[in-house]
Amino acid sequence: MMTVTLTSYLEEKITLVEQQLPLALEEAGVPERLYESMKYSLMAGGKRLRPILVLAVLEALGKPAERGIPYAVALEMIHTYSLIHDDLPAMDDDDLRRGKPTNHKMFDEATAILAGDALLTRAFAHIAQSYLSHSEVNTATAVKLIAELGKRAGATGMVGGQMADIQGEGRQLTLDELEYIHHHKTGDLLVAALLGGGYLAEANDEQLASLHTYGVSIGLAFQIQDDILNVEGDAATLGKAVGSDAEKQKATYPSLLGMDASRDRLHRLVADAKDTLTRAGIANSALHLLADYVVSRNK
Repeated sequence: MMTVTLTSYLEEKITLVEQQLPLALEEAGVPERLYESMKYSLMAGGKRLRPILVLAVLEALGKPAERGIPYAVALEMIHTYSLIHDDLPAMDDDDLRRGKPTNHKMFDEATAILAGDALLTRAFAHIAQSYLSHSEVNTATAVKLIAELGKRAGATGMVGGQMADIQGEGRQLTLDELEYIHHHKTGDLLVAALLGGGYLAEANDEQLASLHTYGVSIGLAFQIQDDILNVEGDAATLGKAVGSDAEKQKATYPSLLGMDASRDRLHRLVADAKDTLTRAGIANSALHLLADYVVSRNK
């Protein structure tokens, strides 16, 4: 169960992020159907974990969370684009996302593809436009944010993980192959959130290394919990179908390790994530609570 403290923290940060998301979209000059498609998926709800991690890092290191808003919003745009494309018939072919029709079901495939493309490119423009004129963020940091996010979202990061995931369908994967997929498909954007927050907070090398390790650990933990929920979760709560991994013969942690061993690994990863923060002097922060949230979430 989440604590009241974590619940209130998540509600506060989600509200802050969701107030800013539509403001970051360009509307003037954008074809109306494209704009509505972009906004539909961007504002469809969700955990907003990646932007929240950016803000939590800044607060943990004694900097104002507001400094991270443009980068947090850009991350959510890229995450949303990846979900739109993931749901397409050529990819996971899903009809529901966050309890609502997927973008290509609500609009059409071509519009969904273009909406994803537009969110991806808008994200980088938003970072540049926001930080190149920011009084507290120097140009070198702005460039570092763009480079980090491009690396983590691209062919050696999230997109590479998606490719490996597609190639792994219908065959038995080793644990190393499965973890490669999830390190990249899920973990890299979480690492981008944490390191981006660290750059904006002027973190030292030890703190950045700790944030990276934390991100890798909670990225795997997040995916293990996703796999468990796909077996045991409730479709109404999840906002998407359960049992789809088994139907598509996708390798998962429960299918490789069994449910008990998957849960054990999940809890070890979360403990490791919190320990690495403590060793770097980042203690008693929302980042510790967010690590616990990975385990306690039911959607």
